[in-house]
Amino acid sequence: MEILNRLAESIDYIEKHLDQHLRHEDIAKIAYCSKFHFQRMFYMLTGVTLADYIRKRRLTVAAQELAASDVKVIDVALKYGYNTPESFSKAFSRLHGMSPSQAREEGGTLKAFPRLSFQIRIKGVEDMKYKVIEKESFQIIGKALEVTVKDGQNQTAIPAFWDELNQNGFTDSLQPYAGPLGFLGVCMDFNDQADTFNYCIGIEKTTADLPEGCIVKEIPAATWAVFEAVGPVDQAVHQTWDRIFSEWFPATGYELANAPQLEAYPEDGDVMAKDHVTQIWIPIVKK
Repeated sequence: MEILNRLAESIDYIEKHLDQHLRHEDIAKIAYCSKFHFQRMFYMLTGVTLADYIRKRRLTVAAQELAASDVKVIDVALKYGYNTPESFSKAFSRLHGMSPSQAREEGGTLKAFPRLSFQIRIKGVEDMKYKVIEKESFQIIGKALEVTVKDGQNQTAIPAFWDELNQNGFTDSLQPYAGPLGFLGVCMDFNDQADTFNYCIGIEKTTADLPEGCIVKEIPAATWAVFEAVGPVDQAVHQTWDRIFSEWFPATGYELANAPQLEAYPEDGDVMAKDHVTQIWIPIVKK
């Protein structure tokens, strides 16, 4: 429950400071985690980015103020972080389907983006099976792409990166060297200042041979919680990540460690098959 309390406190902080400059790192500190991990966890739990949530909450409150008072549009725009009435009006219209001035007209229908709350989901007999593994440091070989979490760009950049390496034959060149974990997708080298991280596609390094074009990355020793996502990869992996953050972490005595996060895919098999198994490796620490 502690993680849910921290998330609730972070939402309280956002609500109290909607009319002030909100730094993501300050919000993340309330939840006792890095900015990157907080943004990732927030998106996994809510389906909306932290920046988008703040934007929609500000525009919701701004609409309420405009409809209930005679305050000037420019004053509301400045209050909620917009430098010009034009930028405010454009954002306002995208959310509400009308201009700020029209929001004052009787009968206008405004949209309200509600404040979030967090609860443990009760899934009945739907257990989450996992195992805890201690693994020494190891290396991976492959290719890396720097991606940003701004506006959820990583959600499209990573699948495109897989498509590129599958189509140009790079993943085929790695297959003869693949170890027991198969192919890996690794989030690492988190940069909180730039809102970026490196996403690596590769395999565990088990030989001195290095296929052409590969880089080598070090994965530190860690304690891992390993989950199995069963089903078509695009659905099963997302659903399992969601349950890890919304159900497993709140119900256990573990917290997310500041270390790489892995997804392991078998060498063979159809990733869209109903029985396909993807392993998700989460670095953890005991509270």
